[in-house]
Amino acid sequence: MKLDDYRTSDNVGDQRGQSFGGGGGMGGGLGLILSLVGSRFGIGGIVVVLLGAWMLGMFGGGGSGVVSPTQPGTTAAAGGTATEACAVDQASRYSCQVLASTEDTWGKIFQQSGQRYQPAGFIFYGPQGGSSGCGAAQSAMGPFYCPTDNKIYIDTNFYGELQSRFGAAGDFAQAYVIAHEVGHHIQQLEGTLDGARRAQASSSRAAGNAVQVQVELQADCYAGVWAANNRDRLEPGDVEEGLRAAAAIGDDTLQKATQGRVVPESFTHGTSAQRTAALRTGLQSGNPADCTFNGGER
Repeated sequence: MKLDDYRTSDNVGDQRGQSFGGGGGMGGGLGLILSLVGSRFGIGGIVVVLLGAWMLGMFGGGGSGVVSPTQPGTTAAAGGTATEACAVDQASRYSCQVLASTEDTWGKIFQQSGQRYQPAGFIFYGPQGGSSGCGAAQSAMGPFYCPTDNKIYIDTNFYGELQSRFGAAGDFAQAYVIAHEVGHHIQQLEGTLDGARRAQASSSRAAGNAVQVQVELQADCYAGVWAANNRDRLEPGDVEEGLRAAAAIGDDTLQKATQGRVVPESFTHGTSAQRTAALRTGLQSGNPADCTFNGGER
């Protein structure tokens, strides 16, 4: 994806090189325990969307987890300026350019409906970990969005894993990761995450997982909408890179690879077919109205 000449975002902070105590273990009582639903961008660890402490123990299969923030609802200070954070290396710069592109794109989309887009914050953290408004940030968690502080957290080493472990190489695959997390921010602004939380609060475990799948598929579709509105910057093979990444992180594909069997009721992100269909819907339409709460599937 051609972004070499694009600006970098100003909504960026950097926790790399900082020290954070307390780790990610449970502590401070149930009132301080927050459950992160799903997996690292759909890849077998913890993360992606925090929907509240009431979910503790609700989700399993595919790696739900708990973290306990030392100060609930706060984020540790991120050092340096946005410009400095974006200049650390090429992966950082590209991430900041993708983020800036999502800001401009969603800003225009919101403006068309008479609204003003409030961009998400974006925090880099490193292998030593970091701190978010949702608790500890750890590399094992992968990229995630925290609705408590409206920030996206990422360790750019994840890009290497995306390529080596999941065969999802290419800069557009990396852009898809960020655009998906921005999709969760859009859901937060629209109230979708609150609606999902309310639905899950009175649901069975399997039904709650099904709601979470819808949340993730819509975020995939929103990632496609962003890309569709930047077709002039897409290069040959970019769409295929994105679809290949979406297929690689489907719940069924991951479960087959890790446990040799598929357990549909434990899905939290959708099958490979569902994720590619949701991304393709956004890519073909370019209209967020087509990203229905079932991920835009027809």
